[in-house]
Order: sequence, then C-alpha cells, then structure tokens
Amino acid sequence: MIKKIKNNMDYLYQYVYDSSIDIKKRSFLLFSAIVLFALLAAVPCGLAMHEPLSATISTIVGTIFFFIYVSVAIRKHQIDRARKVISFILVFIFLPAMFFTNGGEAGGAPIWLLLGTIYIALILEGRFRIVMLILNAVVMLVTWTIGYLFPEFVTNYSRAGNYFDTIAAFFIVGSIIYILIVFQSTLFSKEEENKTMHRMFEQTATALVNAIDAKDTYTHGHSSRVAEYSKKIAQEYGKSWKECEEIYFTALLHDVGKIGIPSDIINKVGRLTDEEYEIIKQHPALGAQILESIHECPYLVTGAMYHHERYDGKGYPMRLKGTDIPETARIIAVADAYDAMTSKRSYRDAIPQHIVREELVKGMRTQFDPEFAKIMIRLIDLDSEYEMQERRSGSNMTATLGIHSEKVYDSCTDGVVITKKKAVVSFCSLPDKGVPVDECIPTIIIFDSLDGRVHLGEEKNKDILYYEYARIKLDGTVTSDGVRKHHFRMIGSTENKADDKSERHYKIAVVRNRDHVMLIATTPSKVFEVVLALPDTARYAHISISGEHCEIHNINIETDEKEFPADAIPRIAEEICYTKDQPVGDIPNLEVDGPRESSSQGIPILDGMTLTFHSMSYNTARLVWHCPYLCIFSSADGLTNGSGYREYLLLKLNGENWDSAEDADNHIDVKQTDDFVGWTKWLEKNKQGIDCTVTIKRSGNKVTMHTENLGISLHSVTTIRDGTSDLYLALTGDQCAISNIRIKRNALQ
Repeated sequence: MIKKIKNNMDYLYQYVYDSSIDIKKRSFLLFSAIVLFALLAAVPCGLAMHEPLSATISTIVGTIFFFIYVSVAIRKHQIDRARKVISFILVFIFLPAMFFTNGGEAGGAPIWLLLGTIYIALILEGRFRIVMLILNAVVMLVTWTIGYLFPEFVTNYSRAGNYFDTIAAFFIVGSIIYILIVFQSTLFSKEEENKTMHRMFEQTATALVNAIDAKDTYTHGHSSRVAEYSKKIAQEYGKSWKECEEIYFTALLHDVGKIGIPSDIINKVGRLTDEEYEIIKQHPALGAQILESIHECPYLVTGAMYHHERYDGKGYPMRLKGTDIPETARIIAVADAYDAMTSKRSYRDAIPQHIVREELVKGMRTQFDPEFAKIMIRLIDLDSEYEMQERRSGSNMTATLGIHSEKVYDSCTDGVVITKKKAVVSFCSLPDKGVPVDECIPTIIIFDSLDGRVHLGEEKNKDILYYEYARIKLDGTVTSDGVRKHHFRMIGSTENKADDKSERHYKIAVVRNRDHVMLIATTPSKVFEVVLALPDTARYAHISISGEHCEIHNINIETDEKEFPADAIPRIAEEICYTKDQPVGDIPNLEVDGPRESSSQGIPILDGMTLTFHSMSYNTARLVWHCPYLCIFSSADGLTNGSGYREYLLLKLNGENWDSAEDADNHIDVKQTDDFVGWTKWLEKNKQGIDCTVTIKRSGNKVTMHTENLGISLHSVTTIRDGTSDLYLALTGDQCAISNIRIKRNALQ
C-alpha cells in the first residue's frame, strides 16, 4: 500500500513538472490533488468538532465524487471541461455549503472561501477567469450577507469548535498556498533548466547535421527538411508536443551515420555501383553506433537505424516488415523519401511534385506505411509551405519592374491561369530605340505547363508537360497550331494613337468556358477579339506576355469575383463531350474536367443498394488519382456543397481516402488482389473504360461500401456520430467521364 502511494506521488511529481504538458493541465492536476487532501482532512476535523453526521457523510460523498470525476476527466482528456465544471461546483455549491455548515464568519469558513479565488486564478484563463472571479466575489458577498441577516441558517459550534475549525482551515489552506508557491518556484527553475538543456541539445544536433551537410553539397539542408516534414506528419497524426519534439530530433539525426562514409562515394556524380551502394547501406548501423551513446535520448537510435526499412520487408539493414518497424522510423521514411525526390541530386533534377505525389500513392503498403504516406499526400494537397506543388491557381506575372525581349521567348512573364472569371491584364510597352516601330510588338502566349511558365526545348517540355495553344501578336497576327480552331474578329479602332517612340498601353481581357478561350485585346490602334477552341477540357490554359524589341512594364492584373456568362463566349467548334455516345442511366451522366469540378446529384443512402456505372478517364489523364471518387455527405437539399453541406468520406477508386468531418469514423481497407497488374496498366485500362459496381449497406448511422476495380479492392465502414439521418452518396473525380449510372435498391426498401 505504501509503495503504491509512493508510486502515485512520483507520477504526480513527474506530471506536474513535465514541460511538454500544458501548464494549465498540470496546475489542474496539482490543485485537484491538494483539494482532495483538503477534503480528506476536513473529515477528521468535522468529527473533532462533533459536527452533524449528515455533514460528515456529505463531505465523504463529495470527496468520492470529486476523485471519480477528476480521474475520468484526465483519462478521457476532458480537462478543459472539468476545470469549468469544478469551478462552478466550487463557487456555487461547495464554498457556500462550507460557510453555512461550518460556523459562518465565526468559524473557518471565510478562509475556506479563499479556495475559490485561488482555484480560479491558477486554473482558469481568459475571459472565463474574469467572469468567474466576479461571480466568486458576488457569491461570497451574498453568502456573508445571508449569514449575517439570517444567523439561523448557519450551523454554529461551540467556541472551542469554531476556533478548532479556524485553525484547521488556516492549516489546510496555508498548506495549499505553500505547496502552490513551491510548485511555481520549482517550475520556474526547471523550465529555465529545461530551456538551457534544450538549447544545448539543439546546438549539438545542428553541429552534427552541419558536419553531414559539409560532406555532400547536393543534400545540404536535407536533414533539417526531413525533420520538419516528420514533425508535420506526427502533428497531423495526433502526436503530443513531446512526441513531436522527439520525432523532430530523431529525424534531424537520421543520416548521422553518413559521417563514416567516404566522401568520394557520397559526392560521386552519377549512380553508384553495387559495391558503392553496399557501403552506403552501412550508414544506418554507423548512425546507431554514434547515437546509442546518448543515454538520455535512447529514441534517437530508431531513426538512424531503421529509416531505410520498407513496409513490405524489402528494406535494410534488418528487413523488418509492417508495424515491426518502429513508428518513428516509418514516419521518417516517408519524409526522407519525399525530400529525396523533391531535391536536386548529382544525377538528376528535382522531380516535379505531381510525380512525387504519385510515387507516394504507389508506395503505400509496399515502401511506406499507408497511414503516414496518406498524411504526407494530404500535406502536399493542402500546399502548406511547399514550393514545388503543381501551380493551378497561377501567380502574379513577373515583377512589375518588367521584362525586356529582343524576340519572342527571350523573356516571358509568369503565366496566369485563365478561368471562368474574366481577368484583365494591363501593361505598358516601350519600343527599342533604332528599331522600326512595326517590329516592336508585344505577343501574348496561351499555353499550359506544370509550373505555369513558358518553356522551349523538347527535353524540358517532357518534364514540365509544356503545351502551347497559340501565340497572338498584338498587331492581330494569330498562330494557333495547338488548337482545333481559332476565330479572329476586329471590333474597332481606338482614338488615342501613340507616336512611334512613345510608351504604349495595352489591355488584354481573357476568360474561359471549358474548351473555349476568348481574348479581347485593346491596343493603341485597334480592338480585336480572338476565340480559341482548345483540344480538350482538362488541361489548364495560362496567359504570358513576351514580344519583339520592346520593354514590358507596369503589369497589372484584375480578376472579376463572379463567373463570366458561358453563353457570352462565342462557340466556334463543337463542344467536347466525353459521354456523347454513352447511355444515360437513372441520373444524368457526369464529366469531371478537374479535381471535383463537378459532381453527380446526391443519391439517398438506404440499406441494400447497388450502384453501377461506366467510367472512362480522359486521354489527358496521367496520374493514378485521375479516376472517379465516391463521396458520402449530408446537406439540406441533397446536393454537394448545398445548404448545410457536411462531408464524411471521400474515397477514390485508386485507394486514396480522406476523412472530411470530425464527427465521422472511417475504417478503410485497401488491398491489391492477384488481378492487379501495376499502376501503369491500371491507368491505361481506366482510359479505355471500365464498368464499376459498388455495393452499399446501411445500418442506422453506419454505412458500408465495397467495390473492386482492376485489382484494387476497397472496403469502407463509415460511422456518423453527429446524429444526421439523411445521408447521400455522390460521384465525382478528376479528369474522368462517368456514364450509365444506375441505382438498384433492395426490394424491401
């Protein structure tokens, strides 16, 4: 018994001085322990004063209730709620009861009333603390007034009993104040000590990392970036502050073993030989040997030793598999691979972000732990502080200071995406001196590329997927080799013509509706319109400015807030329709040009449903998530993004899935069956077209779905916890056409 009490006291001491835990939570636990002690001490005090048995019993019951409630609150991580509940009980029930049952102002009750003030000042925070301090003062005043005006409400004891109660109150409350003062003083001292130790450890770790970076120019900053990514993954996974800190430093030192690898191998230009690769594979064990001497931080070894293990057991050095690999190492493996792919190496440039994302998707359950790979993919999609993401929202054009171009493509502004919202680009052009003015003309380039910039050169174009639709010289000349058709129309002339050598002002308005782009150019001499019929609906279209023998400056971009009317763009070619020859099922067919740009109408989810449809990815689809998605949601009108829209699950047919609402639990089982033939063929067959069947079962607030397509088996169980009864299923996706959507319901429905 004594040993158990000692262990609990040790746990309490370690908890209240653990700097990784919020100070309010530590104060709450300490104060709760002290109040529990005060309540226990009040029982023998009451017996010594011969208080009524009912008062003693109520104190014991209150002690038991307090102990159970605080224990449950700590176990269920509901400390914030418990702080508020206990403050209300303390101020409005416990302290007034103590006053009236313990002699009022003649006994120790006034001292007991100080407990409320101490608790509120230490445990609560913000406006709530101010409100409770005011309410505590009001309750004390009202209690005192009632006790003075109606003394019959106060249980008095003998003079000796009142003195004894006062002395006991002084002793207990004084002990509480003393413990709290010691706690604050020791806490301050330990916090300063921890900060100093933390700085020293961080500086030492950074010195080791700098030693690694000094050996390899191409991996400079790699360890720091991996540490940051690992910490982000850990935070998204729900790790505590302390755990995230440990993972950060473990990742920071994961490559420390490279200190023992010869520099000529690390800095070799080109790929390593088999023998050199075997030497490189020694760095995990070398790193573990270096770090195992840091006895205060044994967790550091796991990152260095196991970050090259693979989830399928094909890694090194121990060939561990699945959850046998330490969790920290599984996190670092994802972050390490991400940074390795997005960084320049001696034998290749940085890999574009969309390919990196796809490699993470393909590596789930083989190279990477699926949970941590999924979080990394989510971070990429959110574009949180990542600079290499595919540019889909465009950017400001190259600095307003301008560009100078001798000929088209010499210098081009950054591209701006052309969307359904009209954008107006205005700029000034100054002709070069000594060059005939009719040769000093700006040119507009309409194009697409992953980075939103104009590129020349076949090799570079392959990496960046550059595609040029048209060049429009602002004298009215149109070169349109990359479109199905173009139409030029002269609108009129302008009155304010400039002289040959003066600065010229231009205004370009551009807008898009699926496969058509309209451009209206206002030049110093004319206004004209160009309409382009694009070859597809899925690729993006950017606008960039270049020119011949001119300087472009004072660039300004203004975009409308509302979408431009689609019918206001002249149609010069037949609209591209991917489902034109496909049958229509129970609901209209669906074409999704970009990520979730359109969705089917909501299908009410009932028990015993089968959903069938035909899917065909566009010819422009190049990534494994260019496929249909299944979305479970609720809304007032049954439409995606309708009134009160709330999304519970987004499940992609390639196996990716996102938990959208907090009040939903999703359990997803993704398997590759024997029919799976690899992602390349999976994508090719999706372009050819596949028939999909989804079975749906519902039992109350639980929805179960199952589908299998081209060797990817998906089984999901979604449990809704917000009480919503009207649930819907919608089809959406990215670069895919969905047709012949049919819903078969159980005959009992």
